[in-house]
Amino acid sequence: MATQIETLVRMLNQISANLSAYPTDEAAMRAAEHMQRFWAPQMRQQLIDEAEQEELSLISKMAVEKLLEVMPRKAS
Repeated sequence: MATQIETLVRMLNQISANLSAYPTDEAAMRAAEHMQRFWAPQMRQQLIDEAEQEELSLISKMAVEKLLEVMPRKAS
């Protein structure tokens, strides 16, 4: 049985693969927009906190970077 983070990584990689017909930057932006619209804040945060970079596809890595640009900063 997959852990929650493994499921989130798999989901994002699938979304990214489905968007790979677009230019890489646009695909990453669309994947980030999808996460922003349809994923709960806790899902997005867990992905950012726990995902190993080597588990993510290139488009997924770029999508996470773009998501970080628009997410509110965590209080320290």
